Amino acid sequence: MSASMSYLERSKLHSNPTAKAFLELMERKKSNLSLAADVTSKAALIELADKTGPYICLLKTHIDVVDDFDQDLVDQLTALAKKHDFMIFEDRKFADIGNTVKLQYSSGVYKIASWSDITNAHTVPGEGIIQGLREVGLPLNRCLLLLAEMSSAGTLAKGDYTNTTIELARKYKDFVVGFIAMQRYADKEGDDFIYMTPGVGMDQKTDGLGQQWKHPREVVYDLGCDVIIVGRGIYGQGRDPAKEAKRYQEAGWSAYLERISK
Repeated sequence: MSASMSYLERSKLHSNPTAKAFLELMERKKSNLSLAADVTSKAALIELADKTGPYICLLKTHIDVVDDFDQDLVDQLTALAKKHDFMIFEDRKFADIGNTVKLQYSSGVYKIASWSDITNAHTVPGEGIIQGLREVGLPLNRCLLLLAEMSSAGTLAKGDYTNTTIELARKYKDFVVGFIAMQRYADKEGDDFIYMTPGVGMDQKTDGLGQQWKHPREVVYDLGCDVIIVGRGIYGQGRDPAKEAKRYQEAGWSAYLERISK
């Protein structure tokens, strides 16, 4: 049902305030593009976020690869999110017991919960990981994605693992708002999960290291996913990040309009 509805229609029915705001943002900005910003310096991350900011709905970070991380980086990224109207997704992929992830999410050098609207987790440890993250994130109006599938060749995240992950998401709908997944799953009554899909590219199919790319139309129209996650296709060597981000924004949005009109 939700695949055929507009983001705005879905936002009106969503109970999680961050998911609601995110769906509204996508509709307002006409973007379902997330930039995967895997760069290793503060200056490069800020420059990339500023150049692509007008075209993205979500900045996906791996904050622990930034060599010169500091609080000023967080301050600048959150200011850019406000300036360009996007949200921040720290792609932390938590994968430990509940008590440990509570500390990893709230404390340490990065204090992820203080600035990242969305984060994600593997479900390998069981539901305790969701409970631990929820205790920190829910009071801060943060939300969680679960890794139901991955885009790499040979992934073990499939089959029973994926099915169990979906059931855990249903159990904690107040905090879990969607999935990292390669396709949309069958909805049960009351479901409206946001599907974010990595491995999106328009110019090649593989990088020779196990990453496999799909075209935005295939991801959004054919497979019914909501957000395309693009990295090297936007800022790889020799590319103009602003120009490429606009290209991917237009491709993703066109596929979405086609999907909801069918």
